[in-house]
Amino acid sequence: MFQQNPQGVLQQSPAVFLRYCTADCPEFLSLGQHTTPSQGQLLSQENTGYQENWAQILICLFLIERNQVQVFSHYRAQQQPMEPDAWGNRTTVIEFILLGLTENIRLQPILLVVFLFAYLVTVGGNLSILAAILVEPKLHTPMYFFLGNLSLLDVGCITVTVPLRLACLLAHQCTVPYATCISQLFFFHLLAGVDCHFLTAMAYDRYLAFCQPLTYSTRMSQEVQGALVGICCTNSFINALTHTVAISVLDFCGPNVVNHFYCDLPPLFQLSCSSIHLNGQLLFVGATFMGVFPLILISVSFAHVTAAVLRIRSAEGRKKAFSTCGSHITVVCIFYGTGSFSYMCLGSVSASDKDKGVGILNTILSPMLNPVIYSLRNPDVQGALKRVLMGKRPPE
Repeated sequence: MFQQNPQGVLQQSPAVFLRYCTADCPEFLSLGQHTTPSQGQLLSQENTGYQENWAQILICLFLIERNQVQVFSHYRAQQQPMEPDAWGNRTTVIEFILLGLTENIRLQPILLVVFLFAYLVTVGGNLSILAAILVEPKLHTPMYFFLGNLSLLDVGCITVTVPLRLACLLAHQCTVPYATCISQLFFFHLLAGVDCHFLTAMAYDRYLAFCQPLTYSTRMSQEVQGALVGICCTNSFINALTHTVAISVLDFCGPNVVNHFYCDLPPLFQLSCSSIHLNGQLLFVGATFMGVFPLILISVSFAHVTAAVLRIRSAEGRKKAFSTCGSHITVVCIFYGTGSFSYMCLGSVSASDKDKGVGILNTILSPMLNPVIYSLRNPDVQGALKRVLMGKRPPE
């Protein structure tokens, strides 16, 4: 039957499809005795649940040639463990499987080294920036106050995602409990949201410094800095909590394989058995308030800053001002550019391999590059870093 009409067989229901397969190849059900445990679990007669759900067999293509059946490829979307729903016969996912960047086993050691290197460099670089700001009296200004907090956020963002990925690479599997996945999603959006607002606060600080220099010390006092930090954290907490609660009420009763290397909204939307219309609207509104509006404020601030810098007569003064602002603009472009691809595109609800690349830029590359960008053309930060690394005291 498969030889006569392969397309027709593949379009049948799972039970009928498997009946055709076993009719053409009686060895199909017994094949599990000679395969790995995961394959045997798929092909064993005891695991009859796959006959009721297409997600148990995503690819089962048999090539029948010269009366011999060869397995061309197969893929198993692992559904277990699941627990029965208390209100019906449905099953509820209690853990997710993160696919990661690739399923090529040969690339796993390379990815392990790359992720570990990126994590160590990011944590070391950002903590060095923070230490330099703390020990250098010259850097005790509002601008570096926000930069130090931004370094802490970068350490937090990469710590939420990368250590779990490293553990998965070491274990050669990545099974994440439901609660852990939801917690990772919450803390990632919390820290990333605060990051958005801190970039806006830093742009506002530069606006006051260049456009309102006479009132800068009063408008950016320690009380104002504390209030801005509180507002940033509160807004981000509300946004992260809203998305977390909204996704926690969704039903996950089908596939539990997340096509990403960490738990995020778009790939989890793909696995929901219930409507995600409200979640999509919340994602759009949240991205607007957390991304579009801050980006507009940053653009307006730097437009005024640019106009003020161009009025400086000294070429050396203009160069120093542009170097200070250029670092911040570079970080903003990287952060908002990658974030817009993740959450503001029309196809953001569908998970794809492209989203993984954007995720790497957003969660790993951006925090790793921030210390380099802010210290590359800043002699004050460079000098403070050298003294911190060499153990010297700052000049009094």
